[in-house]
Amino acid sequence: LADFVGFPRVPQLGLGLAALGRPGYINLGRDGDIATADARPVEVMRARAHEVLDAAHAAGVRYFDCARSYGRSEEFLSAWLTDRGLTRDDLAVGSKWGYRYGADWRVDTGGEPHEVKDHSLAHFLSQKVETLEFLGDHIRLYQIHSATIASGVLENQEVLDALLKMREETGLRLGLSLSGVEQGETLRKAIATGVFDSVQATWNLLEQSAGPALEEASKAGMQVIVKEAMANGRVLRHPALIVAASDLGVPADALALAAAMAQPFRAVVLSGAVTTAQLESNMQSLAVAEMLKSTDKGAAALQRLLAEMRVDPEANWKERSQLSWN
Repeated sequence: LADFVGFPRVPQLGLGLAALGRPGYINLGRDGDIATADARPVEVMRARAHEVLDAAHAAGVRYFDCARSYGRSEEFLSAWLTDRGLTRDDLAVGSKWGYRYGADWRVDTGGEPHEVKDHSLAHFLSQKVETLEFLGDHIRLYQIHSATIASGVLENQEVLDALLKMREETGLRLGLSLSGVEQGETLRKAIATGVFDSVQATWNLLEQSAGPALEEASKAGMQVIVKEAMANGRVLRHPALIVAASDLGVPADALALAAAMAQPFRAVVLSGAVTTAQLESNMQSLAVAEMLKSTDKGAAALQRLLAEMRVDPEANWKERSQLSWN
């Protein structure tokens, strides 16, 4: 994709640090991917993050996405950028404000929330300073984390004015991420403000409901980022995906990511890899996406998956809310 958040060109696969910046996350099978929950001290997760970042950059990934609430993701990314001598001209970095990390480097929090949402002006101003301390020399995109109708952030003129002031003073692009069954409604409200340059939304073969609004955003000039294209691992267990991947001779994870890449809203799709092997497999999605778009067999397989795997959004988000931090 050309001119992605001001960076000349990026492939359609980016790397998200939600699962690399902290010991706990809701992805299925996490114990088998890293280490047991009691064996993930900061230095272990930092080393793993840097290992995957190295592999991603070497493979050509050029967009890296983090957030204030992803544990130490901004810190890990900042240290890696400095250690490798990478500048703002070498890649694109995005981060988010709006949640604070509350797990205190624990997996089991005893029922306390891992993240606490706060879309107030005061929280934006404080988190902006924190983000710029880590990433000020590299960041290109700053996003509201999980904007919703209920949070009221898109109607808070003080916050919108502060975002616009930040863009004027720093040149950063402004974005928002979405979650929940009202992604489409929230995005249309965001488009109407005229404030935002990009949107990051959940879209996957199970939860496709944001697709029409994402097309509208793309046509309005917003750049699209897709998160949770594998639904935290849930899509990989679906029989239709397993059969289709076998029939096409491609990895199931690459096919799930490619399905998002092949949508008309032309998104950068985030890998959530936590191992270099996962990253290598995810990278195959770029070639798979071309097959889905350019061959009859690929196009037919994509249409079958879209029809057979779609679930009711309410059911999807309810199932996601029941995933355990592990």
